[in-house]
Amino acid sequence: MPHLRLAPPAPTRPGVLLPARDLAVAWFLMVLLAALAWVLTIGQARHMGMEPGTMGLALPLFLLLWVVMMAAMMLPSVAPVAITWVRGINRRSAGPARALRIAGFVSGYLLAWTAFGLLAYGALAATGNLVDSNPGAGRWIGAAVFLLAAAQQFGPLKRVCLRHCRNPMFQLLQYSRYRPWAKDLRVGTHHGLYCVGCCWGLMIVLIPLGVMNVAAMAGLAAVIFLEKLWRQGPWLAWAVGLVFLVLAVLAPFQDWLLPGLGTSGPPMDQMAGRTG
Repeated sequence: MPHLRLAPPAPTRPGVLLPARDLAVAWFLMVLLAALAWVLTIGQARHMGMEPGTMGLALPLFLLLWVVMMAAMMLPSVAPVAITWVRGINRRSAGPARALRIAGFVSGYLLAWTAFGLLAYGALAATGNLVDSNPGAGRWIGAAVFLLAAAQQFGPLKRVCLRHCRNPMFQLLQYSRYRPWAKDLRVGTHHGLYCVGCCWGLMIVLIPLGVMNVAAMAGLAAVIFLEKLWRQGPWLAWAVGLVFLVLAVLAPFQDWLLPGLGTSGPPMDQMAGRTG
């Protein structure tokens, strides 16, 4: 009896779970959402001064602004994970149902960063009060923040969470076992908590650099994107940690490194008018 040679199975193509057109639409929507968030953030920053603390914002308004900032800074780096999850749910949903599930994932992700925003608000309020009562303390607060951020860049929590953010496939398979109720919201929140664990050290440097410092936000967003998606991302995390160590040493002697801990400045649009 002749032996039958079985042909090997066809390799799985990246677009087998989601057509290329739908993948392009998903990428476009994530980038568009991040771009709109950047427009809102820059527009708000133009009308706010660079000052220590919460900039006079009540907690609800601060959290609203914080969520917009996180959408601007984080969504480009989380887009691959979100779209991978979309590819996985494609067989069970389509059209409006898929869009709702994507919205649930993104909402859960931003919910995790909103929870961190509560902690950020408390830290900003405390540092603002301390700087108002003792302006010289800002230098040492800045040094301490940079030092803490450097420690986080080198710490084990950073390595674990960055490894998850760079290679989330195993965890996404675990997510498939979640119960259906609010599944995508919970998946997004869980992944967002990993992202918070990975990036909270980068976020706290906005205390000395200024919460509404658009240049600092753009630089940090680029670092986050490269840490998660670039092949040399783990080495970049160490390099950024070394930079933070240098800034911690220089901060007590270089006030220009601490625009977010100095005296209140005029809004950006007024500064532009003075220089025009």
